[in-house]
Amino acid sequence: MAINTSSISFIFLLLPLLLQIHSGKSELQLGYYANTCPRAEEIIKEQVINLYNEHGNTAVSWLRNLFHDCIVKSCDGSLLLETVNGIESEKASSRSFGMRNFKYVNTIKAALEAECPSTVSCADVVALSARDGIVMLGGPRIEMKTGRRDSKESYAAVIEDFIPNHNDSISLVLSRFQSVGVDVEGTVALLGGHSVGRVHCMNLVQRLYPTVDPTLDPEYAEYLKGRCPTPDPDPKAVLYARNDRETPMILDNFYYKNILNHKGLLSVDQQLASDPITSPFVERMAADNGYFHDQFARAVLLLSENNPITGDEGEIRKDCRYVNSN
Repeated sequence: MAINTSSISFIFLLLPLLLQIHSGKSELQLGYYANTCPRAEEIIKEQVINLYNEHGNTAVSWLRNLFHDCIVKSCDGSLLLETVNGIESEKASSRSFGMRNFKYVNTIKAALEAECPSTVSCADVVALSARDGIVMLGGPRIEMKTGRRDSKESYAAVIEDFIPNHNDSISLVLSRFQSVGVDVEGTVALLGGHSVGRVHCMNLVQRLYPTVDPTLDPEYAEYLKGRCPTPDPDPKAVLYARNDRETPMILDNFYYKNILNHKGLLSVDQQLASDPITSPFVERMAADNGYFHDQFARAVLLLSENNPITGDEGEIRKDCRYVNSN
């Protein structure tokens, strides 16, 4: 039987379109807003820099936002939703304790809405503000794809199934990250985000009272007791210890040096240094800041592309705190 070559050519031309229709979504891409909002990424970067100059800790918040939003089912801005109209906010979860600066996400979004109304998603604001915040903290520059759309629902009811607790075993932490495509090496690098910011005393007193965790350096334990003098700290009090006393606002490999010296704040930090699966990566990152940055950038990209909502799914919220009314 004769084969019609023109028909074959047509099928091959049509195949990508059929696959896209079947999947119901388009892929993330670099420069997604090049035509619809050319200055989108520049505006976000400008806002991140301005906010950093006024409130340096915002850069740490952007990094934490990315983790909390993207590891829970999807990078879709669900983290930002308020408790209203039957929606329970993920921000109210105990896993979100200590998170702050959400109001400045609205500052960034307002600047985007003034330039390109209803165009740039809150999910992409989360991703790109983290990318630019990492640079402000001395971390690597990451080429990040865009085109995420916003969720119309919160995942507060299942958040604890995705975000590890600071007292969880390292094997559980690894499995949580593996479920979103981040391997052991990448997980060790992402936990290096603990190099910046701080930990509230509520999350570390169990290592100090009634007896000191024997894996803690004794002098460091005394320092922590000075920062957290009671086993029952007030959740509303500003009682905390810095993750990294040497360079507390720089994303560097001092975190790994600290945990190798038994100066990790959280139980999971110390497990990272002692577990035979993760310790080789800890040692290498402690010795090579460039290697840490390379693996951190790779892992952030993997996390940022976890199951995004794209194409015609979801929406582009006008206000990141609320789903659109229409």
